[in-house]
Amino acid sequence: MITHEPNPQYHANPERYEQMQYDRCGRSGLKLPKLSLGLWQNFGAVDAQSNARALLRKAFDLGVTHFDLANNYGPNYGSAESTFGQLYKQDFTRHRDELIISSKAGYDMWPGPYGMGGSRKYLVSSCDQSLARTGLDYFDIFYHHCMDAETPIEETMQALDYIVRSGRALYVGISNYQPTETLEAIRILRDLGTPLLIHQPRYNMFDRWIEDGLTQVLLDEGVGAMVFSPLAQGLLSNKYLNGVPDGSRAARPELIYLNDKDLTPEKLTKVKALNEIAEARSQSLAQMAIAWNLHNAAVTSCLIGASRVEQIEDSVAALAKLDFSASELAAIETILG
Repeated sequence: MITHEPNPQYHANPERYEQMQYDRCGRSGLKLPKLSLGLWQNFGAVDAQSNARALLRKAFDLGVTHFDLANNYGPNYGSAESTFGQLYKQDFTRHRDELIISSKAGYDMWPGPYGMGGSRKYLVSSCDQSLARTGLDYFDIFYHHCMDAETPIEETMQALDYIVRSGRALYVGISNYQPTETLEAIRILRDLGTPLLIHQPRYNMFDRWIEDGLTQVLLDEGVGAMVFSPLAQGLLSNKYLNGVPDGSRAARPELIYLNDKDLTPEKLTKVKALNEIAEARSQSLAQMAIAWNLHNAAVTSCLIGASRVEQIEDSVAALAKLDFSASELAAIETILG
């Protein structure tokens, strides 16, 4: 009689580092994979843990060494960290020194006056909670998730400095900060002796706000960039070439990341035109979108999401062709207008 283990022991692919490419993060000594896996979706309490486990295994087997979390990822809040903690304990404890694991705090997390923002109280408490949920001794990177106009930026940066000095994290980052605030954060952290490692902004072909000052700040100051939403929540993929498919994010009202503003006829026409360029490059549209993001000199790594292992494989395959001809870049600019 043959029996099967419900959770067979994981043996990482011995060739996992052969296909992935790694870049130094800003002027630091830390190298990050060109693709990192975000756990914003598909790792919550409502999602199948077996699928989450398959995604983490596939990513690591392909050399994706960076897993990105936040305190309020789920749903429910905190559940993505809890799911990751369970799977980490099952599969990845022996690989801890090969992994870059990050988390964040800034958006609302728990009721009352201390459950969101940029105060020292919130950031340190949230970091401790996140470490408890994941079962980790430390995070490799801990971010302030968003600018808090009601808290002095000095207090927020002092909290990040303390998180490193107390052993809770090795490096610190910020996310969703504008150029002026980013420069101020860099200056304060440098004076404190805990340099800013990385900025995590949203960036894709349809959302290029970082090109208006932020990328130059990061290049000048030697800070890395981990860009999220490279596929514009799936818009820059083949999902919407023929309308809105059942089961897509745009067809699910509980996921508000794509709406009528995103799915205009004009934008869908642009998606089809971009897809023609991708086909001429022998790439999927998603692969070209990732390559385009990584073509920006300020971008260290592209943060991908996935609901299926095939999506991770497709994303990693994008690394086989990251170069663009001048005519391709010009054609893309013409389409984007």
